[in-house]
Amino acid sequence: MIVWITGANGFIGRYLARALADAGHTVHGVGHGAIHDSDRERLGLQSWLNGEIDAANLNSLAIAHGPPSKIFHLAGGSSVGLSIAQPFEDFFRTVDSTARLLEWLRGSAPQCHIIVASSAAVYGSSHTGAISEDAALTPMSPYGWHKLMMEQLCNSYATSFGLRSSVVRLFSVYGPRLRKQLLWDVCSRLAQGKTELVLGGTGDEMRDWTDVRDVVRLLTKVGELPKAETFRVINGGSGRGTSVAVIANLLVSHFDRDITVRFSGAVRAGDPFSLLAEDARLREMPFDWRVQIDQGLADYVRWFKDQSL
Repeated sequence: MIVWITGANGFIGRYLARALADAGHTVHGVGHGAIHDSDRERLGLQSWLNGEIDAANLNSLAIAHGPPSKIFHLAGGSSVGLSIAQPFEDFFRTVDSTARLLEWLRGSAPQCHIIVASSAAVYGSSHTGAISEDAALTPMSPYGWHKLMMEQLCNSYATSFGLRSSVVRLFSVYGPRLRKQLLWDVCSRLAQGKTELVLGGTGDEMRDWTDVRDVVRLLTKVGELPKAETFRVINGGSGRGTSVAVIANLLVSHFDRDITVRFSGAVRAGDPFSLLAEDARLREMPFDWRVQIDQGLADYVRWFKDQSL
């Protein structure tokens, strides 16, 4: 089976490419950044196109290697903070690229199944407890709004043209090789030998933490679902919440440091207090989360120390 991954050079994309190649698929990638041939082969990519997601590049890929049976669409903005600093750039990366991809599929590969990585940021901050896929969508940031626009485009093309889309709303994805966000920030500061760690927020903020290795298994599983509907939305969360304070203290313990963690109380713009998935649809698939949070954080700290040597 010919599979394309947009954003295959990203954090999740690199894991996904290797997993799909190991499963016997022919995998091609498109997105930004140079990849040397040795790295491309290690990732499991048969080819890599460094460029925009536009008709010219997609046509070139299809002519050279054949049209895709599935596309995992991981390209797009990946940071709330950057979306606030550069909202138009985030719109271009997320909404504009999705519109161009869907329009190309409509004319060139209408039978292709597109699996889209969206975000729990579409839910906003008005929810407490577990959030179902049918909950109100009230994003707080340009990042969240643009992910919602991306979903709406997919729904539009499914309704109007029968183009099949499966949207997975990812929650707090972490894992080895993630060089940003809370885990990277905490570990980087611990490595500096500080005796006190001061983090933003209250520490009580609740997130649904999912290891990237499980997330890749989920995306692959969604790509294999039978064709029962042209548009579906699935929460990519475990239904188990862990506070930021617990995460920070677990990282400290795995780092083997004697350090005090405290929180400033300052809340960053665009950050909801709680994002926790209601996971009924995942259980119906069925799908199980295998990497527990303590093991996942231990693996992350081990990777961080190894790459810091």
